[in-house]
Amino acid sequence: MQIELKRIHKHFGKVHANKDINLLIPSGAIQGILGENGAGKSTLMKILSGFIQADSGSEIILDGKRITIDSPADAIRFGIGMLHQDPLDFPPMRLVDNFLLGLPGGLLLNHKKAMQDFAALAREFGFALDPESYVDTLTVGERQQLEIMRLLFLGARVLILDEPTTGISAAQKEKLFATLKKLSAQSITVIFVSHKLEDVENLCGRAAVLRGGELVGELQAPYETLKFVELMFGKVVTLGEKQSLAQEALTLSLNNVALEDARIKIKHVNLDVRAGEVIGLAGMEGSGQDLFMRACAGLARTVGGRIQFKGQNLTGKSYHTFKRHGVNFLPAARLEEALVPGLNLMEHFILAEHPSGIFIDQPAGEKLAAERIQSFNIRGGPLSNIESLSGGNQQRAELALLQTPLDLILLEHPTRGLDIESVIYIWGKLKERCQQGASIIFISSDLDEILQYSDRILVFFAGQVSNPIEASQTSVEQLGQLIGGKGWADA
Repeated sequence: MQIELKRIHKHFGKVHANKDINLLIPSGAIQGILGENGAGKSTLMKILSGFIQADSGSEIILDGKRITIDSPADAIRFGIGMLHQDPLDFPPMRLVDNFLLGLPGGLLLNHKKAMQDFAALAREFGFALDPESYVDTLTVGERQQLEIMRLLFLGARVLILDEPTTGISAAQKEKLFATLKKLSAQSITVIFVSHKLEDVENLCGRAAVLRGGELVGELQAPYETLKFVELMFGKVVTLGEKQSLAQEALTLSLNNVALEDARIKIKHVNLDVRAGEVIGLAGMEGSGQDLFMRACAGLARTVGGRIQFKGQNLTGKSYHTFKRHGVNFLPAARLEEALVPGLNLMEHFILAEHPSGIFIDQPAGEKLAAERIQSFNIRGGPLSNIESLSGGNQQRAELALLQTPLDLILLEHPTRGLDIESVIYIWGKLKERCQQGASIIFISSDLDEILQYSDRILVFFAGQVSNPIEASQTSVEQLGQLIGGKGWADA
């Protein structure tokens, strides 16, 4: 299905999110849409998928026919489906029930026939999904597979994927790319929205670059990486030199710690974290690093060993106790755990501060919000609702909520969904905290990020935890081997 976008404009108040965008996407192409956070990528795709409507005068043309898309239901009737960065599924329900969502008759349809169709699609793409299992048991990559199957079952001939490689493992990404190439060979048009140059270069035959809401360039493979960077940011961006700010004083000590939940057991973890040090946690999703992180925050109880914080025994203490001692935890699930949908930025910053009285000081709150918005370069205003921000700006807002001072900052995927310039900016802010003596422990699926910003690394595999590895003495290849379960005799 060929897609033509003509004169696409979209305003949100004074913000001109899409400015006169004209783009032709051939049938069966894998089209990359690149741009920094806030460039207008997601807005353009939400217009095409019916989640929002463009301003008057904009046109969408499918196979030469002008159409009007007023809702996601309209879009799927025209054969357009969108897979969002945060999957739109229902975790408490079975896979087969999610699979049927959107069909006329929905959950009242013939389940035997649905099971057969589910199995046929899973077999075609090599997905190991059990239709009777529940969505909340799946990894992010498996939830993507389920959503792709559902959209194809609904008749999608155009698939839009918004930042699909965020939060998935290298193996899951490889599987996703193989699936998308297979769909392209079946004349299904794939639109791949990303800020990751490497992913677009490896997958897409063509790419359009947005900056500041405008289409600033179109490129075809083979690509020049520097050209991509210049189009995205208007300048060349480099990571800079690796910097260690570790001090002698101990912040956190784990002595023979054991942890377990319904899925995994971890034993014999020993780690001393120094002030100003950055510890990176690497591993496939579900390997135990999330449980470890929550134990360091007081959100998960140990079943053995001791956790000491600046010499005090906090074993078995609550999250609030850890927080009072200077520990802050920022989870990856932004709108589910870290932020409050329905509240604006100013209200978030007020809630994150220690109360100074019975009543809220509105002028002081507005001033605080304006300062944080400027300091973290958040594209929004004090009264902007948190869910109205892009994923990258929600991430910046979450980081801006960190209190001062702190002794330990725990971060799940701190730069998830951020472009390279934003990653450099955010880590600059985090390194400022290290200079002030704060230690950082963070989880990332991006091994290059772990190597660039960590002093030492812990690798997790099926409940096993490696000894601390000096980041300066390892490589992506060595970490990849450990993450895949190889080389543990030496780890």
